[in-house]
Amino acid sequence: MFSGIDEVDWASMEHAYGPADDVPELLRGLASADPAEREAALDGMYGAVHHQGDVYACTLACIPFLFELVVDPGVQDRGGVVELLTSIGGFDLDEDDEAEIDEDEIEGAANYAMAAAAVTAGAGVFFELIADEDPGVRLAAPLALATLHRHPVRVLALLRERLPVEPDEEVRLALVEAAGRVALRHRPLAERVGKWLGLLASRADSPGLRLAALAQLARCSPDGLPRDVVPVVSGLLRQMRSAPEESGDRGDGGEHAPPGGIAAREDDEPEPGPDTAPDAEPVDPEPVAPAETGRGEHVATPTLVGQLRSLSAQENAGRGAPWAADLLRTLHVGLDDRVGDRTALLADQLRSPDRRQRIDAVRMSGGLIRAWRGPYEELVALVGDQLSDPEPRLAEAASHVLEELFGLAAPAADALAARLAADPGSWVKTWASGPPGLCSPVKALARLGDARAVPALAAALELPQVAHDVGFAVGHLGAKARPLAGALRRRLAEVELDEGAYDRASPLLAGLTALRAGEAAPEVLRVLRGAPEYRGEWLRTAALRALGAFGPAAREAVPELRALVRRPGTASATEAAEALWAVSGDAEAVLPVLIEGLQSDQVHDRRAAAVALGALGPRAAVVAPRLRGLLAHEELWLRVDAAIALWEVSGRTRETVGALLTAWEQNRHVRVRVAECLARMGPVPEGSAAAHVLRSELVSVRRHNAMDGGYGSHDIHEDEKLLALCRQALRGTGKGSTS
Repeated sequence: MFSGIDEVDWASMEHAYGPADDVPELLRGLASADPAEREAALDGMYGAVHHQGDVYACTLACIPFLFELVVDPGVQDRGGVVELLTSIGGFDLDEDDEAEIDEDEIEGAANYAMAAAAVTAGAGVFFELIADEDPGVRLAAPLALATLHRHPVRVLALLRERLPVEPDEEVRLALVEAAGRVALRHRPLAERVGKWLGLLASRADSPGLRLAALAQLARCSPDGLPRDVVPVVSGLLRQMRSAPEESGDRGDGGEHAPPGGIAAREDDEPEPGPDTAPDAEPVDPEPVAPAETGRGEHVATPTLVGQLRSLSAQENAGRGAPWAADLLRTLHVGLDDRVGDRTALLADQLRSPDRRQRIDAVRMSGGLIRAWRGPYEELVALVGDQLSDPEPRLAEAASHVLEELFGLAAPAADALAARLAADPGSWVKTWASGPPGLCSPVKALARLGDARAVPALAAALELPQVAHDVGFAVGHLGAKARPLAGALRRRLAEVELDEGAYDRASPLLAGLTALRAGEAAPEVLRVLRGAPEYRGEWLRTAALRALGAFGPAAREAVPELRALVRRPGTASATEAAEALWAVSGDAEAVLPVLIEGLQSDQVHDRRAAAVALGALGPRAAVVAPRLRGLLAHEELWLRVDAAIALWEVSGRTRETVGALLTAWEQNRHVRVRVAECLARMGPVPEGSAAAHVLRSELVSVRRHNAMDGGYGSHDIHEDEKLLALCRQALRGTGKGSTS
């Protein structure tokens, strides 16, 4: 094995962490008899040689040796190597991607293409592995074939032939998943695959296999799903819960329903297609007996792969069908915008007696609500019901989901309050490093504006170190948190103005700002005057915002603010001018400072000046030409701020609305800011471009800021705010007109 490995000039290559001269050791580690060494070597391959999916020259050089490993029956854990090869060779670079490649990316793109070609060229070996004695290899081989082999008709035929004789349930599910992957990658075969999946979904003897077929049908041929998909899936889940522990002996499924699925019959075989090559005769594998030890136990190692395996093992401990959650997630992805079906399915899962199924359902509920708009009252109430469950993981998962819902968490308000009352010791979470923070139920209740969160915040303000997010919670509660003003003021007076001042003072300043607690002006002034050098600029900004929020109640700060505005052209001067205007209303003092700020070299400073000028309204009308000139600036956010300020100082809507609607189409993340302005302008004329844009947003089912593969903690809140602003703009409760 590894003939010629020492002849490769590994030292001349690099991987993610430097010279690749350690790659031969990693490859040999994959063949080691020591399971810990194999685990560490696989972790090293993913961590350095194939870091975050990257393909380097050393990655390409590894491919022949990885193929040697997967075909050697003496090597253990070859399934992981098959998965590694699938990842290395499975990158698709379509025409759109090629058009966007710049000069710096050419080498990387070439590596991806060469890797795909090299692994695809050797993909024939996976045909033999689909009947390997090792179930771990059989588990990885179907997806490798579906992803990498050039002849999808041949692959599909093999998947169908293998299914009736495969003894391992999880491998059977992998065969079905691979068929779905074939359909997605080769759309002309989608109808054929869909027909077969439909037969499996209705006739297979295993509820897990039927669920897998439905999940893949949703992905590749959703029109083939049964109309009653929710009760069908719910019934399958009940069967899976009540079924005895899976074993190797499946019994006789009958002539047309052998163990694990439907026999491949002559009348539904894939027909020969143009990509059927002369050497593409379907393999006729021998039935494989169940392995005595399954996939074996993985040795815990301190590597990333080892930690992930350990976490997965803990999560799935005692589960009869640990793969059920993955099937349901796949089904939900396939159902896509069918929010009603997905909500009904999750509601059923949340009523399950199986706690693990409810944990999965809670997490999937969060994913659904983050991405799609819909009526979620029943679903949210069911998530709230999980808060009282004695299983800590279930209650914790529900808390985290409700925390992100803001106003949508209202149906769970009583459950959240009960959770807080039952466990006051959990109101504040402490960590080994970093400041303490409020627990999820406290934040969720505060974000609802529910006064029952106030005692928890009061308790947090009495701790030696104040929770870093207290101020934000106070902001959501508004006037209901007014009783906390005294404690916020007292704690701010106690803050030492040293290098840690910003971390200790900022949550207190945020709370006082939200409450507009002008009586705290002396304490805020002390912080403003004594801000240390370290993070002093941040601390002064927070103090100035507080004084501006206090308005005329902070008159004693006027001399300090006037001194700060005498340094025009700086960020602090703009912030001080904004505060001075709010406190004194002296437009003559602040206008020159803001005009100079509008000419700053820094886009951030120009944006701040534009926003501040807008707050002056008609008193800043003289700057209208300057603001108009910024409507053509290359920075989109500056264009938006300038357009809004232009309307605020001039009252002219035509050019403002045009600029705002252009920005709306260019960047979805500016939509809340734009809708705020349109709502303040007043009734949007029926039939106007603005009305069309707003109504189009309101009928969209997908949230405007939904992202694939990521999300922000305030995404739902921002999207619900956008919808409310769109409705307000169309109703016309603002102060002007967009005509």
